[in-house]
Amino acid sequence: MTEISNGEIRRQRPKRKPKKSQIPWAILVTIAVVTIGFALKTRDPKLPIYWGFGILFGYVLQRSRFCFTAAFRDPCITGSTSVTRAVLVAVGLGSIGIGGIKLGAQLNGADPAILMQGVNPIGLPLIIGAILFGIGMVIAGGCASGTLMRVGEGFTMQMISLFFFVVGSLWGAHDMGTIWKSMNDSAPKIFMPDVLGWFGAIVSQLLIIVLLYIAAVKWQKKKMGSAE
Repeated sequence: MTEISNGEIRRQRPKRKPKKSQIPWAILVTIAVVTIGFALKTRDPKLPIYWGFGILFGYVLQRSRFCFTAAFRDPCITGSTSVTRAVLVAVGLGSIGIGGIKLGAQLNGADPAILMQGVNPIGLPLIIGAILFGIGMVIAGGCASGTLMRVGEGFTMQMISLFFFVVGSLWGAHDMGTIWKSMNDSAPKIFMPDVLGWFGAIVSQLLIIVLLYIAAVKWQKKKMGSAE
């Protein structure tokens, strides 16, 4: 629509439709969450805790737009490193937490094999899998957390990605034991506390994270002129 005033033609923007209140949906979702929590409690008292943690974790992911894909993609495409720095902080805090848990287990006489759980051998399957996963998550537009977050927001493309993500995960879980077992004799496992000690391992990892954080800040300043 246009309006003529003093010989000038002004274009009027179409009026936006008023947004519908989402309060009724919020009430229904809250009731559903509480109901499911009580239903889970009848099966296992721990399940409501897991359920509540999952809900809160998903909320934090959605509000913060936290995504590992964006952490690696955005610096190359837009120059922004805000998500990259958030991931570095999360990895740093996780390193301190996991290091403290494993150190406590070692001091309590835990079996060394337990401390090595989650430490996989470095070999060709790991390298190929990492590259394929990186390519896949960039094409899909999200890692595991980002995909789940966007599925909750109603993105159809992410629903398709989630389906194949589950298929691939099940396939990988089925064959993973055989792959790691075949690699144990030929590929090394590196557990940093065994090489540097617990203090040296944590300090060296945090130092690397700090250097990467500084590099991320400088990269954004170079590409965007600020580090906001």
